[in-house]
Amino acid sequence: MAAVGLAVGAHAAQPPVFVLNSLQADISVIDPVTWTETARIPTGKEPHHLYLTPDEKSLIVANALGDSLTFVDPRTAQVQRTVRDIVDPYHLRFSPDMQWLVTAANRLNHVDFYRWDGKDLTLVRRVPTGKTPSHLWIDSASRTVYCTMQDSDELVAIDIATQTIKWRLKTGPMPADVYGSPDGRQLFVGLTGSDSVEVIDISGAPPRSVQRIKTGKGAHAFRSAGDGRHLFVSNRVANTIARIDMRELRVVDSYPAPGGPDCMDVSPDGRWLYVSARWSRKLLVIDTVERRVAQAISVGKSPHGVWTLQHAKR
Repeated sequence: MAAVGLAVGAHAAQPPVFVLNSLQADISVIDPVTWTETARIPTGKEPHHLYLTPDEKSLIVANALGDSLTFVDPRTAQVQRTVRDIVDPYHLRFSPDMQWLVTAANRLNHVDFYRWDGKDLTLVRRVPTGKTPSHLWIDSASRTVYCTMQDSDELVAIDIATQTIKWRLKTGPMPADVYGSPDGRQLFVGLTGSDSVEVIDISGAPPRSVQRIKTGKGAHAFRSAGDGRHLFVSNRVANTIARIDMRELRVVDSYPAPGGPDCMDVSPDGRWLYVSARWSRKLLVIDTVERRVAQAISVGKSPHGVWTLQHAKR
């Protein structure tokens, strides 16, 4: 296995799959043809999530305890640079207008707004939130950031123009990931302390909880199926992935995902799920047609974020 970077010629066919090993401070680089680990990339302490720059030239790894961001080439797996003094970047997301990078400081109870000029980041505002901000979602108009509060059981909306809190809404126990419906009228919130996904209507004022969709214990992270209608959610305790119909607000399919499934990515045709199994130190490749685990690749300790450049529409 190469120390850093892909083996010669390995990136020529398909871009790699990246898996963050949160308790090992590195990234596993996976060849999606042979389904083998080809490299390990050192990062800062406790990398949890990752996100692509708007120009798709860099994959940003958020090192929560390292107070830094590692920029990696998503095609070659070469480290490009490290940006330091980014305080506790647990989760991160770019605004669709490409003006802002927003980070959630999970252990320090604030959300940070960084101005993005296409290359460099400038901290503009630090917004105190609630207890343990977890996951972020930004609406398609780049007007509002939504952030779950993991330990105060809330969903918070932050106005991007003024960078002030617009409203707070109580949720079910231990809200984690949040995902916005394609029409912008609803938010889906994974209730890791429960067995459901909470549906929030944001089409009017005030916002309101309208339904809970039972998906499985430990409902946690989302990933769009790419068809504009279906949404995958990982049920970390139930060891399953549920497929939600966002129009009918119900589970329409389920797949086995042993070992504590967490973050996911999806193949361009929507058939294959790439899932980090948090407790078994595996990357799972799940066949959604045959409803089975097709591959289980050993990675590092506590694998969390998963990303590949070749994916279904997000």
